[in-house]
Amino acid sequence: MSYNVYLVEDETNLNELLTMYLKNEGWSVSSCLTGEEARKLISQPPHLWILDIMLPDIDGYQLIREIKAATPEIPVIFISARDADIDRVLGLELGSDDYISKPFLPRELVIRVQKLLSRTYSEKEKNSLTSLPPYQIDEQVRLVYLNDKELTLTSKEFDLLQLFLHNQGQAFSREQILTSLWGDDYFGTDRVVDDLVRRLRKKMPELKVETIYGFGYRMLKG
Repeated sequence: MSYNVYLVEDETNLNELLTMYLKNEGWSVSSCLTGEEARKLISQPPHLWILDIMLPDIDGYQLIREIKAATPEIPVIFISARDADIDRVLGLELGSDDYISKPFLPRELVIRVQKLLSRTYSEKEKNSLTSLPPYQIDEQVRLVYLNDKELTLTSKEFDLLQLFLHNQGQAFSREQILTSLWGDDYFGTDRVVDDLVRRLRKKMPELKVETIYGFGYRMLKG
């Protein structure tokens, strides 16, 4: 499958280098040097955004808010020279799917993009709709319905829903959820798991997800 990737990076040389590496994978890449350029593309969503946080006009945090408001299902990777845990957590809370700190090797970004695209868009041999009363879940296109009304989930919220859906009755520690959704190379606290569960519960209050205090979470069968 040919993917469309939007790259937003204000350092011209780095922008050109990363664009070259991404195009070498066979992906279509549109690159922007400013937040305003990127903002004009929000109405024409790609398969993946790569956002620098520190931009000369609009910062990446504001951009991801606008992107997720318009297309919550589209994954986002943050890149930044800022490596503080709070920046990672804030990015994840706003809906980013990965965070990579500068300096990094272009090949590392390519590998992360490959994994995220595969995880998000790989075809699944599933029935069209999975029933999880009162919800209907279309895993092929990653959509959830309640009484024929589409619910808006971010890509990470849907990933968490799938993890629970296919493992009903199984208890997961926060660390297991982090590894499953963000990979072994995640850096930061497990606070992001609690926030993700809270958001999923808010959007799907009929889900039977129970908290196992001091450990993690489990979705009850039935």
